[in-house]
Amino acid sequence: MNERRPGLSRRALLGGAGVGVLAAGGGLGYAARSTTAEGASATADPAALPVDFDGAHQAGITTPAQDRLHLAVFDVVTTDKAELDAMLQQWTAAARKMCSGNDIGDFGSVAGPVEVPPEDTGEAQGLPPSALTLTIGFGPSLFETADGEDRFGLADKRPAALVELPAFTGDRLRPQVSGGDLVVQACANDPQVAVHAIRNLVRIGFGVVSIRYSQLGFGRTSSTSKAQATPRNLFGFKDGTANIKSEDTEVVDRHVWVGDDADQDWMVGGSYMVNRKIMMRIETWDRESLVGQENIIGRTKGSGGPMSGGDEMDAPDFDAVGDDGEPAIALKSHVRLAHPDVNGGAQILRRGYNFVEGNDDLGQLAAGLFFICFQADPATGFVPIQTSLAGPSNDLMNEYLTHVGSGVFACPGGLAPGEHWGQALLA
Repeated sequence: MNERRPGLSRRALLGGAGVGVLAAGGGLGYAARSTTAEGASATADPAALPVDFDGAHQAGITTPAQDRLHLAVFDVVTTDKAELDAMLQQWTAAARKMCSGNDIGDFGSVAGPVEVPPEDTGEAQGLPPSALTLTIGFGPSLFETADGEDRFGLADKRPAALVELPAFTGDRLRPQVSGGDLVVQACANDPQVAVHAIRNLVRIGFGVVSIRYSQLGFGRTSSTSKAQATPRNLFGFKDGTANIKSEDTEVVDRHVWVGDDADQDWMVGGSYMVNRKIMMRIETWDRESLVGQENIIGRTKGSGGPMSGGDEMDAPDFDAVGDDGEPAIALKSHVRLAHPDVNGGAQILRRGYNFVEGNDDLGQLAAGLFFICFQADPATGFVPIQTSLAGPSNDLMNEYLTHVGSGVFACPGGLAPGEHWGQALLA
């Protein structure tokens, strides 16, 4: 006879008080058990606390950027729309539980029948939620394949803004790390919590979706809140100084969120994700002089202040001239070419991460930046900025970078309790 052993939530193991409430997950047999934060220690590390899953917008966009990333891109392998919808229901039920710091399923990782695999893989037992956020997006190929096939009858629900990115000068894109039908971005302050989340979604989705590629990241390369210090990228420079901050609500509403005038109702309150896998020629960069590095970036390496003078947060003065009579901020510097003043006011919210994937065949670091940004429309956000950086003006930093992966995804608005990912799209 199967023995069912009493189980504890991860939060219960950590001393939090939570009351389990079962709610049907639908389809593949998983269920959500929600807990409350009542009883949580008043001295708990803020970086370990949960982030609300439900809300007007998806978490993981304007949420203060966490330290770790595990992003997964999926191809949908089923041809059954109902099966896809059922899987998304299961994903949502599991996501709600994991973001609250609990195992997935009715019995989690240790409390179920001993003769069958546990519902939860268990590697996050004893770990706090660690500000886990899970953000989903839908790629152009879900609506219509490259050969024009409308697999799920969704072509008329495809937003006009969801189009493949144009080819940019210098791109060396690899198909295996580009495109995709679905994306799930898991961000957390503990790498094991992020990996646990993606691992369990992959297992739930077996037979419905398959992994196209995934990416681990560490050391956020931008701040999305004024409370966060500006981090540094693998070139050693402060990165994302001028990034949109969540506190700038007017800017966020204008440049990040899709408004009520969206051509597709299911995208109201959502945003468009662009991701780019960028390899960095670390060894070549490390042989560049300090002044050379600073002129390439357009900022000082120490304080992060613009080369025109001032502290990190001071606005760059593109008219300033140096002692040599040349522009203080080089005409082809990254800061100048990426600035809104040069790109018709275009702004994006960045959420990128560093990565190191061992060494390449030449013994050099296989490392770089996994660039992620969100905007209300890629055509007025990422595209003009990248066109400026990659175009005839030729950002000096391009000598040290190669873009090898690319994707664009429509990330719908947030959910109310009881709703699931893709519900409005697939209805």
